[in-house]
Amino acid sequence: MTRKPPAEDPGDARLRVGPPKEYAAGIPAVTSSLRHAGEQMGVRRSLLTLLRVNQKEGFDCPGCAWPEPGHRHKAEFCENGAKAVAEEATVRRVTPEFFAEHSLEDLLPRSDYWLGQQGRLTHPMYRPAGADRYEPISWDDAFAVIARELAALDHPDEAAFYTSGRASNEAAFLYQLFVRGLGTNNLPDCSNMCHESSGSALVETIGIGKGSVSLEDLYEADLILVVGQNPGTNHPRMLSALEQAKERGARVIAVNPLPEAGLLRFKNPQKPSGVIGGGTKLADQFLQIRLGGDQALFQAFNRMLLEAEDEAPGTCLDTAFIERYTHGFEEFAEHARKVTWDEILRATGLPEEEIREAFGQVLAAERIVVCWAMGLTQHKHSVPTIRDVVNFLLLRGNIGRPGAGLCPVRGHSNVQGDRTMGIYEKPDAAFLDRLGAEFAFTPPRRHGHDAVDSIRAMRDGDVKVFVALGGNFVAAAPDTDLTEQALRRCRLTVQISTKLNRSHVIAGEQALILPCLGRTEADLRPGGPQLVTVEDSMGMVHLSRGRLTPASEHLLSEVAIICRMARAALGDTGPQAPWEDFEADYDRIRDRIERVIPGFEDFNARVRQPGGFALPHPPRDERRFTTATGLANFTVNPLESPEVPPGRLLLQTLRSHDQYNTTIYGLDDRYRGIHQGRRVLFLHPDDLAERGLSDGDLVDIVSEYGDGVERRAHAFRVVPYPTPRGCCAAYFPETNVLVPLDSTAAVSNTPTSKSIVVRLENLADPLPDPVCPPPSAERRG
Repeated sequence: MTRKPPAEDPGDARLRVGPPKEYAAGIPAVTSSLRHAGEQMGVRRSLLTLLRVNQKEGFDCPGCAWPEPGHRHKAEFCENGAKAVAEEATVRRVTPEFFAEHSLEDLLPRSDYWLGQQGRLTHPMYRPAGADRYEPISWDDAFAVIARELAALDHPDEAAFYTSGRASNEAAFLYQLFVRGLGTNNLPDCSNMCHESSGSALVETIGIGKGSVSLEDLYEADLILVVGQNPGTNHPRMLSALEQAKERGARVIAVNPLPEAGLLRFKNPQKPSGVIGGGTKLADQFLQIRLGGDQALFQAFNRMLLEAEDEAPGTCLDTAFIERYTHGFEEFAEHARKVTWDEILRATGLPEEEIREAFGQVLAAERIVVCWAMGLTQHKHSVPTIRDVVNFLLLRGNIGRPGAGLCPVRGHSNVQGDRTMGIYEKPDAAFLDRLGAEFAFTPPRRHGHDAVDSIRAMRDGDVKVFVALGGNFVAAAPDTDLTEQALRRCRLTVQISTKLNRSHVIAGEQALILPCLGRTEADLRPGGPQLVTVEDSMGMVHLSRGRLTPASEHLLSEVAIICRMARAALGDTGPQAPWEDFEADYDRIRDRIERVIPGFEDFNARVRQPGGFALPHPPRDERRFTTATGLANFTVNPLESPEVPPGRLLLQTLRSHDQYNTTIYGLDDRYRGIHQGRRVLFLHPDDLAERGLSDGDLVDIVSEYGDGVERRAHAFRVVPYPTPRGCCAAYFPETNVLVPLDSTAAVSNTPTSKSIVVRLENLADPLPDPVCPPPSAERRG
């Protein structure tokens, strides 16, 4: 069925394509930031709000988890940070009158961009069974609905509780306490769909699922490898850190299938050279690797390091470190020497001379940092790839050394903190023991569902209640149509949200929208204003203080919503937790956190120190590895890379510059030359010609997985772009429909959104009517 959105949602009828940019930031970034802020907040509100972002007495940016430097600029935010703040602090409102006007059928065909642009949610809303729209509901009645449906379950495992990375530490801690008090570990979170592969590999090899570097380590490095990451769009403040590292003499190698403007050249808008000058060239070398070829590159480096040590013993490897701190070197080395150049070149798609040039920079560097993001984590072989990154750093003792280490760059602002707080479907026994002792109850021990398994369970009728603490689960999840069908099978779906999004439109038999305070807003309780804490990507914990007047007097904080939901659902059973006291004073939550989670001793006092405090990291701080062997583990990983049948392409999904995760700020991707549209497919000019396609042609993208289901993303405009031959790229969430639910990374179960085998079908039909874009996808079985 063709879904016709209204005229205010023009789709891609105005799409324009120009040449990609050769630099990031500069004056255009400043102009874009101010324009977005002004449109959403107005001039005065924008100035008052943006000057508090990431300040020691301000609030943490609701965007990415990049850490704050010790010395902070008055404007300590990036372009996408300004957009994230503007989206949350907007003066636009979604009131009960909006829902009275718009049925779910009316909202269904609207784009994610249109939904997000409607503004902040102001009232709790309820969609009763059989109704075609949401209607207002009191908070007490909303919690009664949740309590009733949870009580009606045959078992607590028939409920699943999702968490977005924007939840505070305090909210996350109480959320997992409530869920385990119910009797389940069904705690899927956004990590399951992004950096779960990183955590899986790092826990096994170094004993902790977090990166081992601080911001200062980045500044002190001799060589920084930025692999499978686009910091210019996804973590723009990282560009300032790379610039500072370059000024101190570091070299940078960018490894990515697409050339990214931010890694080519950075014009820092806070410096004269970034405004009127040429900026800073960041990448000394760009390795345009084939999708999924990163493991082969690191195996090549590892083989060459071993061979260089053979030729000049005692000069290349850190043998003292290997002997004292590692396990499994001999087995690893035997395997590493066997990888062939034919295998390496086929998997990477790189010329041998480029790999050897990069290896020359590796040999010249004493201190090396490897940074990565979802370009490494969303493949079938992601965990082995990251294990080989660890092998690479262990060979030269580059873990636990200043200026060196592992740097998985997390996405959402507190995604790492949520995991620290216990948001995990497979908790360890020691954590559960401490939690149970503190709150006098017996937490469940059986492992719960992650994100992918939660979708399967909803599909199969095994999960009947789904609660989401933030995020936009429908848009973030793989296999869009299947995910939507799964959620609609639930008896109740609950979304704790600040803004309208796709997950509110895809409702269960009953559905609740519970509107919460945003990071920018004052959280006023009878005892005074409340503060929350977050943990950044490098393990620093600090305070966040909202100052704006809340968008509505009917909003509750995430903490208050969780506390009242727990009181309604648990009654006098489960944890002996003073939910009313927690809601009234967040210091009392932090007192309990410090008694349950190591590293948070004297939490309330230390977090009030300027800049907060660093959590302990044994490999970094002591070169102590809490693995099964008590040492850092070298691993043996067979070389893998995606196999693509003749005539097919390998697709990666990615963000545009006008979005953060599933939030669409606008319809431009300035750095890639895309304006006023999103339904584009980037591929090599030779791949276009081979398929008889020309720039601007429309194609259906059809994924081929082998399960008998055809997944189709309809009517994408092809754009010639400098990608590796045989590889292509398109934006999510529009192409999440192509990611099969069962195509996941080994060990981590993360969807393989960076390696989808697809074919293209040319469409001879003319462009659709400007007010009637084609449906996002159709699924045929």
